[in-house]
Amino acid sequence: MSHTTDTPTEPPWAQPSAVRITGVRAILTAPAGTTLVVVRVDTNEPGLYGFGCATFTQRAAAVATVVDDYLAPQLIGRDPADITDIAATLHVSGYWRSGPVLNNALSGVDMALWDIKGKQAGLPVWQLLGGRCRTAVPLYAHAAGRDAEEVADEVRDLMSQGYRHVRCQVAVPGAGTYGAPAAAAPGSARPPLTPNAWDPAAYRRTLRGLFEHLRREVGAEVELIHDVHERVHPTDAVRIARDLEPYDLFYLEDPVAPEDIEWLRTIRSRSVTPIAIGELFTNPAEYRPVVQERLCDFIRVHISAIGGITPAWRLAGACELFGVRTAWHGPGDVSPVGHAANLALDLASPNFGIQEQHQFGPAVREVFPGCPEIRDGHLWPSFEPGLGVDFDERLALTYPPGRTAPGHAWKPPRRADGALQRP
Repeated sequence: MSHTTDTPTEPPWAQPSAVRITGVRAILTAPAGTTLVVVRVDTNEPGLYGFGCATFTQRAAAVATVVDDYLAPQLIGRDPADITDIAATLHVSGYWRSGPVLNNALSGVDMALWDIKGKQAGLPVWQLLGGRCRTAVPLYAHAAGRDAEEVADEVRDLMSQGYRHVRCQVAVPGAGTYGAPAAAAPGSARPPLTPNAWDPAAYRRTLRGLFEHLRREVGAEVELIHDVHERVHPTDAVRIARDLEPYDLFYLEDPVAPEDIEWLRTIRSRSVTPIAIGELFTNPAEYRPVVQERLCDFIRVHISAIGGITPAWRLAGACELFGVRTAWHGPGDVSPVGHAANLALDLASPNFGIQEQHQFGPAVREVFPGCPEIRDGHLWPSFEPGLGVDFDERLALTYPPGRTAPGHAWKPPRRADGALQRP
């Protein structure tokens, strides 16, 4: 739904402008089965429009409602050039602020305005941020297996494709785990109380064996990453960080949940394993002390969950002051527009660390012409104005999201006694 109004919310310095926002709307599509939320911002200049990513898959309809019913009326008639003021004004326009639903809606608008600004200037967004700091952006790929041998085979294959950073996940036999295929449980005469239960102790033991095997089999030439995904008690996170020290990880991701951030101080005091954290952060109050106290080595925020390019660029600058590098979240439930925003930040940030990759299939690439290019383990810059990604809305509507689509609900595992395991 698009809104028009004759009473735009103007800042006090507003002057008549030749370019004004005439329409703002959210579009939902699922070309790969996962619901993506795209925001389109139109202007009164023919052919001048922008796209942003507002994807929060598990609450996509809520984000779309915020965009269409609450943000659009405040944007119609405004000058799209005033990105900073628009971001700040919309952020506080509901009084209560932050949270992933609101922030993703804000992000969709914010990215679209940067896309428009780049098109007006005839420059890619990374040029507007100060220009490139690197030729292309190194990526980390994902290796997973039912056992250490399968993971090692995948790592070797990815290395042959040019990747020098690989995230490694392995199944825990008989336990529901993250990012790895299921592996059969050892035989037992008594059925488990909770089938496929998460077992943190077995996970710790399996993890030690995995990285010992990987370093022996694939050597030291590849940078190895592991994602805990917050699925252990903080005391176990401390033990894991210490256990993995001999295997020289590039980083250990999300060892604790946002609610347990204070435990990072303990991990830091007990281990030199580098830490990456933050994909669940939505509020500066969460990531500010982590950066300021140097409690992590890499910030992993999901840029649409914090409001888009504008706050992410400021966060990158703050991280640089404290020696923290960026490693923006880049999963499949970020649209190609969102990945293009990651790419712009990666190219322009002196303190870039690594970028998570996602390989989009043919259907997504058709819906999003200009999808960022992956080659030789790197993400390559687009020289098109703006974010460089277009959106075929007519084709997108042939892939409607459904409530049964994969990713509609996040299903956390349960431990052996049936208790829910965060996240």
